[in-house]
Amino acid sequence: MPCPFRVSMKALALTERSNNNSHDIGVERSLHNMEDFKVIDNYLMIRLPDEIDHHKSVDISTKADRYIMTKKVGNIVFDFERTTFMDSSGIGIILGRYKKIACFGGKVYAINTDNRIRRILLLSGLQDIVEIISKG
Repeated sequence: MPCPFRVSMKALALTERSNNNSHDIGVERSLHNMEDFKVIDNYLMIRLPDEIDHHKSVDISTKADRYIMTKKVGNIVFDFERTTFMDSSGIGIILGRYKKIACFGGKVYAINTDNRIRRILLLSGLQDIVEIISKG
């Protein structure tokens, strides 16, 4: 079975080519520009916003996919230090990025999770595919 991310990489490249408003990854325009994206060694570090809902999840997923494609990262770290609320779309962000990075043998980590976020991750079963590291 082919890696689904390779198909979406082609679609993203076509979308980028047809978009006249091309811009650098580091200076993307966004309604919700509170999250931080940084590549350190082979890791994409994503510092998540205080609230993760459907509207923010689309933006976060799109930016993460661009980084995965252009920076050739091998692992992803989701930093929940600022996050106090996450609905099911947050689970979708993590699961979607896991499916894409796992095609290349990468791993996903969730760090600085408070009790509420950790509980959401555990109830969703993500502990089987994501290493969860709690605060303190």
